[in-house]
Amino acid sequence: MKKLLSRKITPAPISAEISVVDLIDGYFTAYNSARLREICHLLSQEVMQDGVTVGLSLSGALTPAGLGVSVLAPLMRHGFIDWIISTGANLYHDLHYGLGMDLFASNPFVDDVKLRHEGRIRIYDIVFGYDVLLETDAFIRELLRSEPFQKRMGTAEFHHLLGKYINAVEKQLGVQHSCLLSAAYECGVPIYTSSPGDSSIGMNVAALALEGSKLMIDPSLDVNETAAIAYSARESGIPGVEGKSAALILGGGSPKNFMLQTQPQLHEVLGLEERGHDYFIQITDARPDTGGLSGATPSEAVSWGKIDPDELPNTIVCYTDSTIALPIMGAYVINQCADRPLKRLYDRREELLATLQRDYLAARAQRPAEKVAASSAIAPVKVTERQPVATYPCGTPIRH
Repeated sequence: MKKLLSRKITPAPISAEISVVDLIDGYFTAYNSARLREICHLLSQEVMQDGVTVGLSLSGALTPAGLGVSVLAPLMRHGFIDWIISTGANLYHDLHYGLGMDLFASNPFVDDVKLRHEGRIRIYDIVFGYDVLLETDAFIRELLRSEPFQKRMGTAEFHHLLGKYINAVEKQLGVQHSCLLSAAYECGVPIYTSSPGDSSIGMNVAALALEGSKLMIDPSLDVNETAAIAYSARESGIPGVEGKSAALILGGGSPKNFMLQTQPQLHEVLGLEERGHDYFIQITDARPDTGGLSGATPSEAVSWGKIDPDELPNTIVCYTDSTIALPIMGAYVINQCADRPLKRLYDRREELLATLQRDYLAARAQRPAEKVAASSAIAPVKVTERQPVATYPCGTPIRH
């Protein structure tokens, strides 16, 4: 009962000089505002410590609204984001800012037929010229034709190269506030995309394949690299400090699952001991009962091994708009937390992957062969040159 009555609500008249910290601590008293307050406290008191590896998953159209430039890039520079999984669309629209292009605040009730005639694009209440897309596409295609891109690579290396060149363009244009890709390049933060073909960047990669480009995006590299990052999070590199892993999730979808699947990849597929993420923080407007919450609730994720069951109290879901929550969380953390040293996980990818491979092969060698065979409940299917054709009762072949 004492725990249930742990926080007395003592409202006071709000002042004109109130700070973001006082606003959250004193006035976010109940419902989802209270969950957002709890997230800010968990971030500032436990997550943003030197021994915690912080991963961010990013979905929803956040970068067109400028949040890559205004919040995410500063968080990276302060050392509060160590690795990212994003939709390709967020990275594509992030490039507009790095290229010095203009996007405008509008409203969601404009005439879309008129916008089409005027050559304008609308993302809810954001409007920009169609030429922004064409010029960004042209930049991507020209860049991807260059020699550094003519090979097989994962999306972390791909985005690091994009960030390198957009960083140079920003300096030429005198752009003062760098975009997400540019900041990640400077800070050594690897950015992955769980669905590389599902964006305008992927569309341009596909177009160049028709020209004979040798660029090949390999998703298996991403699966192993992200698992290696989660695996290495247990080693803090700080004497006497236990390493921990935090998943900070904005929205849901494929990026969320790709981040959380690192733990089942380790223990279910690779057979390595792993206890799941220590911290799980999600901002979402989806619901689990309709199947739209993608990975569902933290308690359900425990059953998959995605979250450490002993750390379930360190999981918070706030049901609100990410464009509301992210600036508040960012301002609170930057105000309350000392900068963390940059982990520069991008630079350590090969080292982390080598450790994962070594431990996986060692664990695999120790398992008896019969145990490995018995682990499959499905008998192997014998493949012949020609399988019998199944038919309907009338004799018509069944087409699969």
